[in-house]
Amino acid sequence: MLPERRDRIQEVAFKRQPDLTVVMENIADPHNVYAIMRSCDAVGVPEVYVIDEIDAFRRKPLGKRSSSSAAKWVNPILFSDAESCFQAVKKKYEHILATHISDKSDSLYTLDLTKSVALVFGNERYGISPQALKHCNGHFWIPMSGMVDSLNVSVACAVSLYEAKRQRLQKGFYEEGSAETQNVRKEIFSNWITRETDRKRD
Repeated sequence: MLPERRDRIQEVAFKRQPDLTVVMENIADPHNVYAIMRSCDAVGVPEVYVIDEIDAFRRKPLGKRSSSSAAKWVNPILFSDAESCFQAVKKKYEHILATHISDKSDSLYTLDLTKSVALVFGNERYGISPQALKHCNGHFWIPMSGMVDSLNVSVACAVSLYEAKRQRLQKGFYEEGSAETQNVRKEIFSNWITRETDRKRD
């Protein structure tokens, strides 16, 4: 491996945000899932949770894409039901916020996204299911100024993630981190280097 490649991998790994993630529930179009994963990679989200009760990935498993895919750098964790997914999410993230309009909804721009948080996005047509919403401890909406009152799910996710990145940049989260965060980053870096080295040998 060239030193420049190793340095780039290290730089990216040590900007990962292990207390920020995305949950996708029954997103039907795989292109939307991969677009969301590209946004996650760009913002530094190390893993995403994918609930697939509609078998969207039965014939195209996540991660079985080209070497340039974001799935190479963002770990997709696949679940066949919402209950088991959210039980796993709750073990790692303190807050679970759903993109959902309700009496309890807050504007995206009033949220504190520097906390340990999972952002939930639902099906393109039906949104987030009642089963998933019961696990969320907050709802939010994205302010819009146009005639159309909704965004494509991958765009909504990108907007939300970049608001999280803006807040985290202001607090220096991409340059510093707790001892726990640094340990996670070291593990990510080690895993990536091992994988890249093994791939070169093959």
